[in-house]
Amino acid sequence: MEEYVRDYAMYASVFGLFSMSWFGWAQEKPRESWRAGLGIAAGAALLVCLGGVYLSITNWDAPSALNETNAFRAYLIAFYAELALAGIGSWLLYRAKKPSFVAPWITLVVGVHFISLKSVFDDAALYLLAALMIAVALAAVPLARKLNVASSAMTGIGCGTILLGFAALGLIRFWMAA
Repeated sequence: MEEYVRDYAMYASVFGLFSMSWFGWAQEKPRESWRAGLGIAAGAALLVCLGGVYLSITNWDAPSALNETNAFRAYLIAFYAELALAGIGSWLLYRAKKPSFVAPWITLVVGVHFISLKSVFDDAALYLLAALMIAVALAAVPLARKLNVASSAMTGIGCGTILLGFAALGLIRFWMAA
């Protein structure tokens, strides 16, 4: 299996960016004592993201799975399908007056989309990422009710943590392959 060094750097940048976003969404209604930790985690995610951006730019000519025939098209299909499902589902949940399910719904869709990306990036670690995201989606609402916080707080903490871990893993894999 070829090492796709640029993809590892992009993992750090993209997963870092979305980790920061999820930690931001977790600020909707967490416990007050969680806010500082969420801010620190979002800041750490931003730093990993920026490191990934730098490495992506400086290694732009390095191999990428997206350079393979049909891989970029498959990626775009998965991305736009994810975007459509997340958007339509969120709209339906808002119309049904169930906004507390929007963050878990989006997490579920994102988790499932990582399953299809395994074949695009030839990276079995994306199966683990998918499973963890789906687990967060399924656990968020019951945990939020138990802890008396917004489901977006539980979803944001779970997704933010997982994506920060995978962003850091992207950096580690980059350095090991470079």
